[in-house]
Amino acid sequence: MNYKDILYSEADGVATITINRPKVYNAFNANTAEELIHAFGRAGWNKEVGVVVLTGAGDKAFCTGGDQSADAHGGTSDGSYGGRGTIGLPVEELQSIIRDIPKPVIARVNGFAIGGGNVLVTICDLAIASDRAQMGQVGPKVGSVDPGFGTALLARVVGEKKAREIWYLCRRYTAQEALAMGLVNAVVPHDQLDAEVKKWCDEILAMSPTAIAIAKRSFNVDTEMIRGVSSFAMQALKLYYDTEESKEGGRAFREKRKPDFRKHAK
Repeated sequence: MNYKDILYSEADGVATITINRPKVYNAFNANTAEELIHAFGRAGWNKEVGVVVLTGAGDKAFCTGGDQSADAHGGTSDGSYGGRGTIGLPVEELQSIIRDIPKPVIARVNGFAIGGGNVLVTICDLAIASDRAQMGQVGPKVGSVDPGFGTALLARVVGEKKAREIWYLCRRYTAQEALAMGLVNAVVPHDQLDAEVKKWCDEILAMSPTAIAIAKRSFNVDTEMIRGVSSFAMQALKLYYDTEESKEGGRAFREKRKPDFRKHAK
């Protein structure tokens, strides 16, 4: 596959996958998601690769979720959309392959990790953040939600009260706040981010790859039911996206105004 939206490289046992859409803060569309799925598959079952690093191009953003310009609704900035059977963005497949490959995936959080980008940080095995990074959700602000790993797994990672706060209030959190809640593993000065990521990769590469793969599978078993919940809930989400209440969120976002959800609520 010839990549248009991502960059892929392998060196010294590490595969680096970079969302290369800095003009839109590394937001993804359907093509981006397809390329990411292909790249994770390419790295995940390559015996020469022991660790996968996911990041975003530039210094401003890791990923800000679905591209608002993708279409009338399928690109709200949350990015937490259904699979091919709902609105065509293969987010379920992308989330699943990050969990399924037998290699640790490290999120190199170089900037904004908002909406669907925040979900990617949640799903990655480990996360190392620049001190400039900011994280948070926007779904309910724009008429969207991730009714699967983005909510249920987040609750496992940061605790249920904090996860509910993140989704209900849609606040921004600094890298240090994300560290305190357990959303990231480490925070370093921006100019030390690459060195810190390399340090973690080198330590993992010194371990038994089979033992690491078994450990990853073991961790995933405890939350695997979320995949089924997500698949079921995404179908319901499609019905929600067809409502005027949800569409109001997308319209307001594009028009840069405050949405009026209440007039559409039933």
